Amino acid sequence: MDNTPLSVLYVDDETSLLDIGKIFLERFKTIRVETAPSAHDALENLTTTSYDAIISDYQMPGMDGIELLKEVRIRYGDIPFILFTGRGREEVVIQAINHGADFYL
Repeated sequence: MDNTPLSVLYVDDETSLLDIGKIFLERFKTIRVETAPSAHDALENLTTTSYDAIISDYQMPGMDGIELLKEVRIRYGDIPFILFTGRGREEVVIQAINHGADFYL
């Protein structure tokens, strides 16, 4: 059995949430989390590092989570992608699913 931790990229423009999310997820010793404060930074990270999954906020300045999801699907294929938002709106859920999000919170 492989004991290598899962590598997760967590994207959110709210840095306090990045810190809390990283601490929470890394409690499970089987997950290693890298963070990015913007979708643009996430795309830059993806050029040099491969991840087992991406967790992204929806509402971010510059490029939102749906736009990030689209770019990830075009450039990197089927990396598992979880999109979340504090404001659940039906049209966002539909867009997320239509563009290949694996899970929406």
